[in-house]
Amino acid sequence: MPMSGPDIEAAIVAALPGAVVELTDLAGDDDHWAAKVTAPQFAGKPRVAQHKMVYAALGGKMGGELHALQVTTVVPT
Repeated sequence: MPMSGPDIEAAIVAALPGAVVELTDLAGDDDHWAAKVTAPQFAGKPRVAQHKMVYAALGGKMGGELHALQVTTVVPT
């Protein structure tokens, strides 16, 4: 069963309080997502570390419930 958009958003926000998550279903199948995540926790961290924080928030669901996730991270201004 694919991971729903609201579940993806909830997992990210739970791990990164205050984050704003914008999701796009890339294929219309609830299995291929793009996420733009804006979070203050990204400040001062390199892009790779920011992406790792997002993937860690999903608790190992990548490759299982969540097949594909394109991540864009933003530090709020």
